Amino acid sequence: MIEIPIYQIDAFTDTAFCGNPAAVCPLDDFLPDETLQAIAAENNLAETAYLVPMDGTEADYHLRWFTPTTEVTLCGHATLASAYVVLQHLRPELQTIRFATLSGILTVKKQGAKLEMSFPALPVTQIDIPAGLGDAMGAEPDAVFKGEEADRDLLLIYKDAAIIAGLCPDLAALRAFAPYGFIATAKGSEDEDFVSRCFFPNHGIDEDAVTGSAHCVSAPYWADVLGKNTLFARQISARGGELWLTVAGHGRVEMAGYAVEVMRGTLFL
Repeated sequence: MIEIPIYQIDAFTDTAFCGNPAAVCPLDDFLPDETLQAIAAENNLAETAYLVPMDGTEADYHLRWFTPTTEVTLCGHATLASAYVVLQHLRPELQTIRFATLSGILTVKKQGAKLEMSFPALPVTQIDIPAGLGDAMGAEPDAVFKGEEADRDLLLIYKDAAIIAGLCPDLAALRAFAPYGFIATAKGSEDEDFVSRCFFPNHGIDEDAVTGSAHCVSAPYWADVLGKNTLFARQISARGGELWLTVAGHGRVEMAGYAVEVMRGTLFL
């Protein structure tokens, strides 16, 4: 029998049972992909992250992320959760942690009580609004953008936050727009610069509670629209979450947030 430690961390929140939960499993070596996928399906969280230590020359850990149905190339909240586990339990002497991932080297550092991640900024290009997308979303967007470096998500712009809060998409209809996920966003109130909700039925996640990787797309867009590089964003899902963002001049988004440990145990295989 193999025993694997497992942690459940609520990311992008300082309150338990809010933010986005992720499972984190430290490993000595990666198990077969079908086993990693089966564990993620068993956890039934938006993401399960797997950590394998490296020699520290290029990175400190190799990091992979799995939804209940597939491996993904970039995930913010499970990276934040993984960094929390490393810095709280595995390597508490570190101030900065480097992860080798399918999206390159991702760095996370302590920033007071927050953790700050350095992610790639993904610029977007406006496209024609796909026929039927408004009906599938439950409200016609004012504009749609597509990432230039990743075709997983579409950025949907709405005129106000109330529309975002009231969205009730037809998830079956959204699946017809495979392989895309959907980032619905609008300018915020006086309290935040912008808000969003994210739907990924084509990746096994109907609505993601808080999506770090989506802000690699939305933060550069809103930085350009609002004429500012430092932004505060809320993802207004039922659980909700908060992100402090800086769109840097070197093609990166610095993304900070809190994390809370809610569960710790052992997985038996």
